[in-house]
Amino acid sequence: MPLTMKKILAGVAATTLAAGLWAQTKEPEKPAADKEKKTEEKPAPEVKPVTTSHEIQVAGKPFRYSATAGYLPMKDEDGKLKANIFFVAYTKEGADAGRRPITFAFNGGPGSSSVWLHLGALGPKRVAMSEDGRALPPPYRLVDNGETWLAFSDLVFIDPVTTGYSRPATGEKPEQFHGLDEDIQSVGDFIRLYATRYQRWASPKFLAGESYGTTRAAGLSGYLQGRYGMYLSGISLISSILNFQTTDFYPGNDLPYATFLPTETAAAWYHKKLPPDLMKDFDAAIAESKKFAADEYTLALMAGAGLTADRRAAVARELSRLTGLSVKVILEQDLRVPDDVFYDEILRDEGKTIGRLDGRFTRPRLPDASGGFFEDPSYEAIYGPFTAMLNAYVRGELKFESDLPYEILTGRVRPWKFPEGRFPNVAQSLRNAMVQNPALRVYVAAGYYDFATPFFAAEYTIDHLGLAPELRSNVTIDHFPAGHMMYIHRPSREKLTRDAAEFYERATSVK
Repeated sequence: MPLTMKKILAGVAATTLAAGLWAQTKEPEKPAADKEKKTEEKPAPEVKPVTTSHEIQVAGKPFRYSATAGYLPMKDEDGKLKANIFFVAYTKEGADAGRRPITFAFNGGPGSSSVWLHLGALGPKRVAMSEDGRALPPPYRLVDNGETWLAFSDLVFIDPVTTGYSRPATGEKPEQFHGLDEDIQSVGDFIRLYATRYQRWASPKFLAGESYGTTRAAGLSGYLQGRYGMYLSGISLISSILNFQTTDFYPGNDLPYATFLPTETAAAWYHKKLPPDLMKDFDAAIAESKKFAADEYTLALMAGAGLTADRRAAVARELSRLTGLSVKVILEQDLRVPDDVFYDEILRDEGKTIGRLDGRFTRPRLPDASGGFFEDPSYEAIYGPFTAMLNAYVRGELKFESDLPYEILTGRVRPWKFPEGRFPNVAQSLRNAMVQNPALRVYVAAGYYDFATPFFAAEYTIDHLGLAPELRSNVTIDHFPAGHMMYIHRPSREKLTRDAAEFYERATSVK
């Protein structure tokens, strides 16, 4: 799921003290053994996950699998419970677990559960949507997912602490899990414990993250290697964000204006707002936009106040041509059009605004709209169906019962702790993991209409990893004619699964 692109400042938690009164009269002194018995605390019994058996059709053939839903209790080395992390795991029945790949999957936010990858793309069931990813009228329903990644890998969907049903233990402060480093450690510790308990250390191990989940995955590649000696076979980065400088419209940071431009061109092409010569060929329009963004536009932004009037006017005209926005709007924004202005301006003449997660989606412009995340038309299309189906599915089919609210995408993880004084960047962690483990392969999936994690920003980050040519060939980048959750678009979901299956084959083939 998409993440907040503005820098999140950490807050200071307040502590409340409680005072008690001694009773006026004391009870008679009891033997030491009795006192010990009275004060001895017995840990609550561990609730075992629930396992059920299922069958679906994959490629026209029956596919039997087991589903396990429940908690993995996370304890420190003294045995003190720190958190209960909820997971849903799928394993192919009758397979050799030591040789079969296993994928640990999660979404982003920060604050998102794994519901989107779980019921949208990778899992054996998916939410029924229209061909192009629009919500169907309620009541919503689940269908067998013929494109499930379970066909070539066992799957473990992880809900980080405070998302889904995952919660800190009683008395534990949630903020110890809510930060870049804290999150990587807690999820990495879960993966280590799961691999130990379920005997998966010998399996080829993969990570699949979406949005901020790609930030987590890149960080985990270094953490798992360095802390536990767990080397991965591959990482899938779906709608990637590793270097936040590429997407944060922070004063003085001009980079996002260039990395967002090709996505603006794509959205303008989709809504038929480009001039006739660019409307003829989508690929050619994107190539021209990328070239302008990387060359003339970047140089103009770097010039700042030193840009001449003639050059400024020429850049504004070309930006207008590539975005469909008026020269007037572009000049008013000093050649720097932030994403939210683009959403509001591109279809202003039609009285509409477009989506952030997926620029194909529109809704009427509301004069009193705050522009907040929950007013994104592309999020509105998925929030209701995915929420309803997850709650129905876990209790009804997976037989896991909880009265807690399943936190689909929560604000309860705020504030999220990032390193101070710089943009968060886990790209170097990924690079170092690839250098130490030359067999590690990386698959990047990017949607053309995704404004949350623009495809050109992902390309920029990969091109700046500083990898030797032989390691750069371990990275594959795929593009899709959809948005952040490209898999809600049927043709994109089919392509994603085909390409992922090939990626897993390459990553697990014996050299």
